[in-house]
Amino acid sequence: MPVKKLQEFLDEHQIRYVIINHSPAYTARETAASTLIPRREFAKTVLVKLADQQLVMAVVPASRHVDLNALADAAGADAACLADEEDFEALFPGCEPGAVPPFGKLYDMPVYADRELMAEDDLAFNAGTHTQVVRLSGRDYLTLAEPQVGDFAVRE
Repeated sequence: MPVKKLQEFLDEHQIRYVIINHSPAYTARETAASTLIPRREFAKTVLVKLADQQLVMAVVPASRHVDLNALADAAGADAACLADEEDFEALFPGCEPGAVPPFGKLYDMPVYADRELMAEDDLAFNAGTHTQVVRLSGRDYLTLAEPQVGDFAVRE
């Protein structure tokens, strides 16, 4: 169960968090609305394939999209595109598609987080399912996830 792996990871690092159970929601916008979390505080994980075929996590507010050109620049890549499900399906055992938590350390994957999201005091994100969200401090997320922070989110 993905939430258990995530909880163990957070507990091991003595991170304070809350798990919120909610009715099924399949987009970051729906999940934020269902849990009454402002979209600017809800982190969505977007899986991106760089030109060299490396997969990375791009973490942006639910109210934004990833600017793939800006992300490629931040990653020092020639280009970037959204990853296809077959590109990453086996990398996230137990996680539902579209609900991967934004911790690359759990999956040996680099993380790029948008600066606007990292300015928030609190963050929430899918816990590997479409029915559970984790909420924690933005500072704790930054410390634990150690993302590369940049400007690559654009308005929807």
